[in-house]
Amino acid sequence: MSLFDAPTDRRDSDSIKWSKYAGRDILPLWVADMDFAAPPPVLDALQQRIEHGVFGYGGPWPSLTESVLTHLESEYSWSIEADWIVWLPGLVTGLNVACRAVDGDVLTATPIYPPFLSAPRFSSRRLNRVELACTNDHWHWDKNALQQASTAATRLFLLCHPHNPVGRCWNREELLDLATFAEANDLIVCSDEIHCGLILDADKRHIPFASLSPEAAKRSITLMAPSKTYNIPGLGCAFAVIPDATLRRRFQHTMDGIVPHVNVLGLAACEAAYRDCGDWHRELIAYLAGNRDRLTAAVNREKRAKMSRVEATYLAWIDVRELDLSNPAAHFEAHGLGLSDGTDFGAPGWLRLNFGCTRATLDAAIERFATACQSA
Repeated sequence: MSLFDAPTDRRDSDSIKWSKYAGRDILPLWVADMDFAAPPPVLDALQQRIEHGVFGYGGPWPSLTESVLTHLESEYSWSIEADWIVWLPGLVTGLNVACRAVDGDVLTATPIYPPFLSAPRFSSRRLNRVELACTNDHWHWDKNALQQASTAATRLFLLCHPHNPVGRCWNREELLDLATFAEANDLIVCSDEIHCGLILDADKRHIPFASLSPEAAKRSITLMAPSKTYNIPGLGCAFAVIPDATLRRRFQHTMDGIVPHVNVLGLAACEAAYRDCGDWHRELIAYLAGNRDRLTAAVNREKRAKMSRVEATYLAWIDVRELDLSNPAAHFEAHGLGLSDGTDFGAPGWLRLNFGCTRATLDAAIERFATACQSA
């Protein structure tokens, strides 16, 4: 029995995920928040910090910074300087700061994590959208469409890498194409890499966009956090890596007076996650890959539903357009499944399912999914 089979009861807790359907027999598989307890070394680090007893204003310390540098080097062969790091209370904060810090229009591709669509609007920036292409159930970039969507006023490209919700782990060739595109169009690339620790296929590896070349690094803002991989999003700890000093100062200046310091417990958890949780992480990836395979087979057994292979993340992107439902999310809720509505990602007729849950929960969800499909 895997340690991830042990259920943690999150009902009647502070969980946004589970409280959404309080009092209703609906399995919440929507927001990107796993149902697994944080790794034991993270819990130990938090306990030690709590025992200290004082929670005044805090900031990063040398061993925390070293844990980040070592993690990026060992996992991704990416060597960075300590002063490139800008600490943030959340990755979505970073997206919004990037939109404010870079003057000009914003470009991104849909379907996409909803804050990619809202951050430009909140920043009074014009958003240009291009559709990702899907050929033979394989999601990829349409380079011609991307070029056509970029205007003379476009200055910021928001990249989701690995991609939420389609689950792609972009390969080196694809990233090099994007880097060439950014260079040719003089774009800053803000790369959301929060799911970089969740590559499910053993033959694939995350490649940070900024690690491609010195030129790519110079025009990059990389957003990372331990929150998704180690299931600690509620601790509010993320960071940007910005190699170019001028861009970094602009980013930091935009934060002034608006963005709060990072939670001291989040900082403690970050250090432990990156330094001490290798064994836990390997077991997590194996468990999630098993869930992925189980779900993929089940969804694709249904005649009018399908999903592509998820290479990274614990999020399935499911095409239910053939069910011809006016409100797919409501239909599945009526059959006991709480999923994310594709409309929020710019793709009506699709649903996102979070399989970062116990296998027992997933099996129950699969049964409900089949019933919902067959009743449509």
